[in-house]
Amino acid sequence: MREKSHLGLFKDLLLDMAGERSLDALLPMIVQQLAASPDVALARIWLMAPGDICSGCLMREECPDRTTCLHLVASAGRPKASEGEDWSRIDGDFRRMPLGVRKVGRVASTGETVTVRDIARDSTDIARPEWAEREGIRGFGGQPLLHQGEVLGVLAFFCRSPMDEESLFGLRMIADHAAAAIANARNFEEIERLHKQLELENEYLREEVREVQAYGAIVGASAAIRNVDRQIELVAPTDASVLILGESGTGKELVAREIHKRSLRADQPMIRVNCASIPKELYESEFFGHVKGAFTGALRDRPGRFEAADGGTMFLDEVGDIPLELQSKLLRVLQEGRYERIGEERTRKVDVRIIAATNRDLRRDVEAGRFRQDLYYRINVFPIEVAPLRARKEDIPILAAHFLGLTLRKMNRESMHLTEAHVKALLQYEWPGNVRELQNVLERAVIISGTGVLRLDLPSGADGGTAAAFRPASGLVRDVEVFTEAEMRRHVRANVVAALRRTGWRVYGDNGAARLLGIKPTTLASRMKNLGIKKPENHAKPGL
Repeated sequence: MREKSHLGLFKDLLLDMAGERSLDALLPMIVQQLAASPDVALARIWLMAPGDICSGCLMREECPDRTTCLHLVASAGRPKASEGEDWSRIDGDFRRMPLGVRKVGRVASTGETVTVRDIARDSTDIARPEWAEREGIRGFGGQPLLHQGEVLGVLAFFCRSPMDEESLFGLRMIADHAAAAIANARNFEEIERLHKQLELENEYLREEVREVQAYGAIVGASAAIRNVDRQIELVAPTDASVLILGESGTGKELVAREIHKRSLRADQPMIRVNCASIPKELYESEFFGHVKGAFTGALRDRPGRFEAADGGTMFLDEVGDIPLELQSKLLRVLQEGRYERIGEERTRKVDVRIIAATNRDLRRDVEAGRFRQDLYYRINVFPIEVAPLRARKEDIPILAAHFLGLTLRKMNRESMHLTEAHVKALLQYEWPGNVRELQNVLERAVIISGTGVLRLDLPSGADGGTAAAFRPASGLVRDVEVFTEAEMRRHVRANVVAALRRTGWRVYGDNGAARLLGIKPTTLASRMKNLGIKKPENHAKPGL
């Protein structure tokens, strides 16, 4: 190579490499600018990476260690005798190079330069001498991409003039700058990935903060709770999939969080997906994400929940509500750890532990064809059943005291106490809503009691006289009034309006109607819209 071509054309390359932060842009830029030199026929970069196509690799017979090899990541050149050939392809015979084998492999294994100054005089180390002769190749230079003592890969090019000292010096200088630029680009991409991951986790975790019942670990001393705790202790340190079974409100999410907390993934996020609340047409986007323009309304790239949970745990709440036609796509991710965003061909890898929960009989759903049998077996590796509150009534006084204390602190209220009469009333009630209903009852009691004595507001039947009416029936229920849909709608509307009036038409907050009704504010707002409930125009705000 001549000094003018080397110094004149490569000076800009050194500056361009220093300013490029994207690895995908950096690698082709290096080989393309090198190949623009009049003397350079072909420039290539291989980077160290785990072996991936060993069974079909053309170099497999020569490969001494199939755990790591060189991957061809960038190529550029200008054929003369082979018109029409595309030398930018990276899927040819030398797309993988074993360490220590041939020129490029020796550069990577030793970290030292390999040079053939004049192929016309010495072609013993050239893999395809006939190609070199046909293309007028005279010299070869292979330099290790060294950064802080680590070999990142190999930069090599074939020249149409013999290699001289100036050429070798230029190649070494370019290789040093290229290694630093590659390391910097990787660091920038890792920073960007972590930044996006944090943004994604924050987006979902903010949602979790709004929804999760922040009542710490599982509370209770019954045999049923002790059994659940033993099961958590057994399965938490493993990566086995867990299926949590139980009625609504029994605390299945708390069990899931406790499993994650005691697992080896505890320092990574646990992302919750409420499968029952996702519209059918948005399932794929919610799970896997989408790219801009993938469908109407996709105004920007959006990662899915699997990406947010990568390295951590995915909690599939109400897993039985996933539409049958989408269960196969979920199964593929669980089996292979691979998925694609909607509108994107790139396959992404993910490492996620699955914890699922349901209040349905999935076995019956499988028999009825509503749930895939293979998916059921995939998530049901370790089942945990959470008993309903009526089956562990000895936990009710402990839970009630726990919820009361937390509610008083959260609402900054003065101390209130559960009396013996309170506990007796709580024990006589059947708790169809389980622990969640008990929590709501205690919060509602604090709200309606003001600063006075704690006053429980239990549904009728809490005295034990009609408590059996709240127990799920195994057969037909007799002597119970049946309402039409229109009558039920009127009752629901009247109940919502009553709650709003009692709370001064406040929807949100500790003293809002949503809290009093025991539902999320967004649910109440949606219900008000559906029922046509509007705040009266003449209703004055408190204090005005």
